[in-house]
Amino acid sequence: MTIGGMPENPVARIRHNLVGLRMPRALEALEAVIQQIERGQLGAIEAIDILLAEEITMREGRRIKAALQMARLATVKTLTGFDFSFQPSLDRNRIMALASLDFVDKHEVVHFIGQSGTGKSHLAIALGVEAIRAGHSVYFCPLADIIDSLARADREGRLRERIRYLCRTQLLIIDEIGYVTLGPAAGNLFFQLVNARYERGAMILTSNRGFAEWGQVFGDPVIATALLDRLLHHAVVVHIEGSSYRMRQHADLLPAVPPPSSHTGPQVKRRGRPPKVAAATMAASWPTPPQP
Repeated sequence: MTIGGMPENPVARIRHNLVGLRMPRALEALEAVIQQIERGQLGAIEAIDILLAEEITMREGRRIKAALQMARLATVKTLTGFDFSFQPSLDRNRIMALASLDFVDKHEVVHFIGQSGTGKSHLAIALGVEAIRAGHSVYFCPLADIIDSLARADREGRLRERIRYLCRTQLLIIDEIGYVTLGPAAGNLFFQLVNARYERGAMILTSNRGFAEWGQVFGDPVIATALLDRLLHHAVVVHIEGSSYRMRQHADLLPAVPPPSSHTGPQVKRRGRPPKVAAATMAASWPTPPQP
C-alpha cells in the first residue's frame, strides 16, 4: 500500500527516499545494514552513519576519478609507490612536507631537477594526485604540448583565452622542460603563461636541465632570465642526484651523464621585466653547461 504516493512500509519508504535523493550506494548497502540491525549488531545511529559513509565514499571516488581525467593524469602515481631508497639524495621528509600542499595555497613553484628516470614526473604526478584528493583543481601537461597549444591559440587569435584557461587551475604541472630545445617565439609564449600565473597560481615544473642551461632550452637568454625571475621568486627547488630507476637493471650499459647544473641562474632582485642589456649581461656570465 501507499499513502499519498509513499509506501506504507518504513523500509520501502527508505528505499523510495534513497532513490529520490539519488543515493545509489546507500540503497545498495541498505539490505545488509537492515540485517545487522535485526541481528542486534547495529543501532539506529550506527546504521545511518554507515549508509551516509558508503554514499560519501562512492561520490568522492567519482569526484576524484573525474578530476584525474580533467587533469590529464592518465597514469596515476602516488607517494607511497615511490621508492625513496633508490634515490638516497632525496629528503623524504621534505617531499612529504610538500604533500601538505602549503605551496598550492601560497601560489609557489616547485622545481624537480634531475636526469631522466630519477622520479621527477612520478613525484610531480603524486603531488598532483594529493592536490586533487584535497579538492584542488589540477592540470598536467608536458612543456611541448603546452607550447603547441599556445602557438595554435596564438595563430587563431585565442592566446588570451588559452592563457586564461591555463590560469584557472589551482595547480599547473608542466613536465619535461629541457627535453626539447625551443626557439625564442616558444619561449615568449611560455613567458606570457608564467607571467599570467605569477603569484596567482601554484606550479610544479620538472626538468633534466639546470637553470643555467635555460638560455639554451628557450633559445634566448633574455627570455630565460625573465622566466627565472618569476619562477624562482617563490620557489622550492628539489635536485635529484641519482641514476635512472627504469634502467636500473641495465645501468652498466649506460654512458656516464653529468648531473644538471645546480647553478640557480642570476640572482634577480627586482620583480619587473629585466632590461635587455642587463639580462644579456647576466646570461653571458653563466657558466657554459656540459652537453648531456
